[in-house]
Amino acid sequence: MASIYELKAAFQSLLRPLVRQMAAAGIRANAVTVLAATLSILAGGALLAWPGTAGPLLLLPAFLIVRMALNAIDGMLAREHGQQTRLGALLNELGDVASDAALYLPLALLAGLNPALIVAIVVLSIIGEMTGIMGQVLGGERRYDGPMGKSDRALIFGALALWAGLGGRLEPWANWVLALVVALSLLMIANRARGALAGSERA
Repeated sequence: MASIYELKAAFQSLLRPLVRQMAAAGIRANAVTVLAATLSILAGGALLAWPGTAGPLLLLPAFLIVRMALNAIDGMLAREHGQQTRLGALLNELGDVASDAALYLPLALLAGLNPALIVAIVVLSIIGEMTGIMGQVLGGERRYDGPMGKSDRALIFGALALWAGLGGRLEPWANWVLALVVALSLLMIANRARGALAGSERA
C-alpha cells in the first residue's frame, strides 16, 4: 500500500554525492547509525524536559528530516561502499525502534493528546519493525510494506509538533488523527506479515 517510503529512491539520489564524499573521508556507516540514535535521544530528552514549549516542538520536524537523511546515508554507506556488517544490521534495527520511542513518547505530555494513543502507536511501530525483520528470518527479504511505516509516522508526528509549536490547538481533531494512525499501523503489521509469509514460500 502507499507509503512515503516509496520516495526513498529519489531521496537517496539527492544524497548520493554527499555519501560518496563521506565514504572517501573514511566515515563509517555504523558511526552514522549511532549518531542518528544519539541525536534522537537528545531531541526526545528536550521534548521531555520542556514539554509543550515551542522550541523543542519546532525543532522536531526539522530533526525528523535530518534523521531520515542519516538513516538513508548509513544504509547507502553500507550497501554501496562495502561497509555491511552484522553489527551494523543490529545497530540499525535497534537504533530505529529506540529513536522512535525517544522522539514520540514525550509527545504524550502535550495538552490535548491522548497519551494512550501515543503509547499504542509506539508499541505498534516496534511490532511493525519486528514483523518486517521476520521477512529475512523466514528466508525472504526485509519487509517495508505500508501504510504507516517509519517515514509516514515521522510526517504525522512532525506535523503535529509543528502545529503545537506554532501555538495551534490539538484537541479534539488530533486524537482522531492518532486513532487513524493506530488503525493504519495495524494494517501495516498485517501487510508485512503477509509479505513475510509469501516471501518465505517463494524462498
